[in-house]
Amino acid sequence: MKVAPFLLILTTGLLTPEIMLTAIFLWSCGALAKPTVGIAQVTSDGTTNTIVNPSGNNFNILNGIEKSNNLFHSFSNFSVPTGGSAKFDLTNTPNITTIFSRVTGGNISNIDGEISANGSANLFLINPAGIIFGKDASLNIGGSFVGTTANSIKFADGTEFSAVNPMATTLLTMSVPIGLQMGRSSGDIQVEGVGNSTNITRIGLSLLNITTPTTGLQVKSGNTLSLVASNVTIDGGLLIANSGKVELGALSNGQWLLGENNQLATVSTTPTTEFGDIQLRAGSLVNVSGINAGFVQLNGGNITLQDGSVIAGQNFGQQLGGNIQIIGSESLSIIGATSTIPSQITTQALGLGKGGDINLSAPQIMLQNGGIVAANTFSAASSGTLSINAPLSVQLTGTSPFDPSALSALTTTTFSQGNAGSLTLSTGTLTVRGGAQITSTTLGFGNAGQVSVNATELIDLAGTSLVSNSAIVSTSFGAGDGGTTIINTPKLRLDNGGAIITTAFSSGNAGKIIINAEDAIEMANSQQLDLNTANSNFVNTQITSSVTAAPAILQLILGLPEKATGNAGSVSINTSTLNMDKGAVISVENRQTGEGGQLEITADFVTLKNSSRISALTTSGNGGDINLDIQKALLLSQSSQISTTAGGLGNGGNITISSPIILGLENSDIIANAAQGRGGNIQISTQGIIALEYRNTLTPRADLTNDITASSQFGLSGTVDINNFGVDPSSGLVELPENVTDSSKQIATGCFDNTGSSFVATGRGGLPQNPNQQTRRNVYDSLHLSTWSDIRDISAYRGNSASAQIPQSAKSLISATSWHRNTIGKIELIADKSPIQVQQSLTCAAVPKS
Repeated sequence: MKVAPFLLILTTGLLTPEIMLTAIFLWSCGALAKPTVGIAQVTSDGTTNTIVNPSGNNFNILNGIEKSNNLFHSFSNFSVPTGGSAKFDLTNTPNITTIFSRVTGGNISNIDGEISANGSANLFLINPAGIIFGKDASLNIGGSFVGTTANSIKFADGTEFSAVNPMATTLLTMSVPIGLQMGRSSGDIQVEGVGNSTNITRIGLSLLNITTPTTGLQVKSGNTLSLVASNVTIDGGLLIANSGKVELGALSNGQWLLGENNQLATVSTTPTTEFGDIQLRAGSLVNVSGINAGFVQLNGGNITLQDGSVIAGQNFGQQLGGNIQIIGSESLSIIGATSTIPSQITTQALGLGKGGDINLSAPQIMLQNGGIVAANTFSAASSGTLSINAPLSVQLTGTSPFDPSALSALTTTTFSQGNAGSLTLSTGTLTVRGGAQITSTTLGFGNAGQVSVNATELIDLAGTSLVSNSAIVSTSFGAGDGGTTIINTPKLRLDNGGAIITTAFSSGNAGKIIINAEDAIEMANSQQLDLNTANSNFVNTQITSSVTAAPAILQLILGLPEKATGNAGSVSINTSTLNMDKGAVISVENRQTGEGGQLEITADFVTLKNSSRISALTTSGNGGDINLDIQKALLLSQSSQISTTAGGLGNGGNITISSPIILGLENSDIIANAAQGRGGNIQISTQGIIALEYRNTLTPRADLTNDITASSQFGLSGTVDINNFGVDPSSGLVELPENVTDSSKQIATGCFDNTGSSFVATGRGGLPQNPNQQTRRNVYDSLHLSTWSDIRDISAYRGNSASAQIPQSAKSLISATSWHRNTIGKIELIADKSPIQVQQSLTCAAVPKS
């Protein structure tokens, strides 16, 4: 039904004479008219010898034009009422494998009954005006189904079956279809339904029990269900292709190229091609599960899953599971949940065959309020891999409003013997907020997968939920090992509980953490600042590999042991600047019986403030080692620590620090302690260590001293070795002769010294300052090195006084060999010949001529 545009203009108060005249003209010309919903009938347009036999709400369709195995039908209207049917009867054309049907009347097809065809023929339904599948719509065909609002179908021999130019004569062909030609004004497709609430239940943490619905659009096992239009909306609809393929495409003014078995292959675009929107909402379901899980492909502009909508591929057989591929030219959003099911994209291995891979690509990808992308295995087979490619940004935010444990997450998980697949994310900026997570997990004998996150701009993890950090996590709850986590980014920011964690709660080992942050790592604002109680629980802003006992509730739910026996993983960090503030933690920890991990940091500047710490801790095993290779300066202040600690009989870990300058202020410590085992060793190489002092034991924190200690409460203390290359003990010293005077040149033989005489040999003074050391200025805010400058007043040497003269050496004294009377009658002692005078070396400073 058309609505006069001037009625809208009147109600909005935007009426002007010019607008009024224009609106009336457009109305009279029909320019504002939209395609109308077709009446509930199926009628032939007379161009293809199609015969339609109606019987109440049922329509039997015969004949058409047959060309080899292809059959062509053409309709002016094609709509099926609720409870009715439209049957493509092939009694007169039994050799047909593909039926091509077009709608040319300009009305939207409203399908709320059954479309069927006898035999195993594929069916194309083309209506450029649009197609609506109602809640009671269904398919009963033996082959694949393609519903599209394309203008035409193109064939390999160049012919075209057009719905906008039905009088074209070159429509009969035995060739195969190669493409769907989308027009500029191609209509939309909408699929309505009752949602998935009666067909999906969640078993345990992640397993989905999906039953086959009695309604919705379904094709026989192994076949393809394709919907292609300018925009595609699945509003509670159910799309089922068990072990087959579901394809959704949104495009205008371009061409979808068809591949084998009439499946969508690639897109042929023009400069005016536009991708439309694909929406799955109100608990929609796309399911390709089966003995061999099928494939899902979505191509559009903005693609959205919300309200508990699910795309699933469960593999029950021995073959590889099919992949899920989603490509959005603008964005991909997975948002929200119902009270029982979060919006999600998932593949699951439930048989001997590997689970399907998930590949997501869009400039911007967002998971919000419990949205999940998961590749899981519940069998001996591996789960699929998860690949995310978003050149601009990836955002994960929050948890389900119905269940705080249902996080927004990207995850691969194994619940059995199979390994979890790898997770690879590539983006410009990654933002994780509100307890959302990127995870790989094992709850069985299989290993967790590798997590690789690559960002060209920034990785920003901040905040917590009621039960979790905003984090990148690899966890072992079983015998399998945690996976390696690799981070590559120019800048990494962790704030208010943001974290990168690998953890083991049972017999498996914790995974490694490798971080390459070219520019800087900023960590701040833990919610727990007391070093005496700080650990690897979720309130800390942290980078941690740990082994710890699971909380009692998880021990009960997952059957985990009270004690974990795995080993902690290693942490390796490479960056230019590492700033840790307000309780931030970098650590390797084993709070159970296993070994501690190794912690290595390579950086130009490292700063720890406000109770931040770098630590390697064990409860009973040997402590892990810490290696810090710092090119310019290390600053600890305000109760910060670098420590290795071993409990029980374990030996304390070793600390190795190489840094030109090490500064400790305001009760900050470097510690390698043990309880009953041997204290760890501390090896420090520096040009200057300031305000930190070696002590036999750690002083009470109330003493406010800055300590370096390697002690053991009941065992042997470790060693502290400080190599201070900034002071050279031989600098400025000159070797003196054993004899101060030459005994062969005595003034007089037999003379003896007068009493009270003295001799002083004086050099230039004390040891010079080290020109490589840093001048002290504002150590809290700047650690940039300063060059040395001469601050003496040298104006006296820049005046107009005469040039400095080299002083003449005093004449040497020699023994008298004769005497004579001078001209005034006095006696003088003389020598026959004076020795040659030699100019002495220049002194350090010239003096003015007197």
